[in-house]
Amino acid sequence: MLLKMKLSRNMAFRFSFFSAFFVDATLFLIQIIMFQAIYSQTGSIGDWNRPQMLLFIGTFMLINAVNMVLYFFGVITIPEKIKSGQMDLYITKPVNTLFHLSFENIDIGSAPLVLLSLGIIAYAISEMNIAVTAGRLLGYVFLVLLMQILYYDMEVILRTFPFFFIQTASIERLEIEFLGLCMKIPGTLFKGAFKVLFYLVLPYGIMSTIPTQFFAGVLTPVGFVYSIAVVVAFTIFTLAFFRLGLKNYKSASS
Repeated sequence: MLLKMKLSRNMAFRFSFFSAFFVDATLFLIQIIMFQAIYSQTGSIGDWNRPQMLLFIGTFMLINAVNMVLYFFGVITIPEKIKSGQMDLYITKPVNTLFHLSFENIDIGSAPLVLLSLGIIAYAISEMNIAVTAGRLLGYVFLVLLMQILYYDMEVILRTFPFFFIQTASIERLEIEFLGLCMKIPGTLFKGAFKVLFYLVLPYGIMSTIPTQFFAGVLTPVGFVYSIAVVVAFTIFTLAFFRLGLKNYKSASS
């Protein structure tokens, strides 16, 4: 029903709706050009060869594209709804508040980016000299879905802070910088404090790294279990933190 309502609103402004196809395709092309520029000068980054890095980038693009289609444009409105008092309307409706906020702005205009990302992934796999088995594919898909949940968790956590603080724009700018960094550099290349930061505190570093490592056959059992544990822990924290935020919410009518 949320999707139907969103599509109805979009069709009232058709040019804006279809312009999203062009914008997303352009951003995708820029990322591919950047990748080509890097690998025109070197054959590998650390122990990651060209096909592995292409799979890494394609995986991150896919996770981000699904995020843009499903929940990004809903989650980013949470801070404004808190500040303006619009959160009152969501709390009183007979549906889970976080679910409604997250999926009320589904954006079909970003769907082409999903298809383009899948194309990059398929090409990267064709370039890798490994056997493509059902187990390898299922494990990869499972881990991508896990990382999709983790991506959602991180977005919600950072946008729950406005329940407690008035100004949180700097947090969102920090998120953009960290995502941009971890989209270009595999997590295994981080060392010391950066490893702790991007594998535990703000685990953007594992989102594309873990699925790519699994498909390449270099992910250890400990790494597999660790990725599941991180997602479970962050999901539990996200739900509890958002509920705490709602309890702390000062209604516009109060």
